Amino acid sequence: MMIPIQITFRDVPHSTALEGLVRERASKLETYSDRIVGFRVALEAPHRHQHNGKQYSVRIDLTVPGDELVVSSDGEDMYAAVNEAFQDAQRRLRNHFERLRAQARHPHDS
Repeated sequence: MMIPIQITFRDVPHSTALEGLVRERASKLETYSDRIVGFRVALEAPHRHQHNGKQYSVRIDLTVPGDELVVSSDGEDMYAAVNEAFQDAQRRLRNHFERLRAQARHPHDS
């Protein structure tokens, strides 16, 4: 990955497999744009006193020129939450750059 990725584990034990999944999914996002200038991923198990079972949360912060895209996902399975968050990040990133291209083609329409 060209841009260093910051991965934070909060109230979740560090997992090499989970970190590998995050890095693999992050490298795929670069295929949508080489203009990502910041990349942070937080993996956490928030304290939920009224909820039975373990809940996990994934938050992705992507910094691109002129904007910051923030995506989050919650679930009972950390791997599923990571995959869902990266799918959402991919969609947001693609939409962001499609919108920028459209504005560049039609600068007076906005």
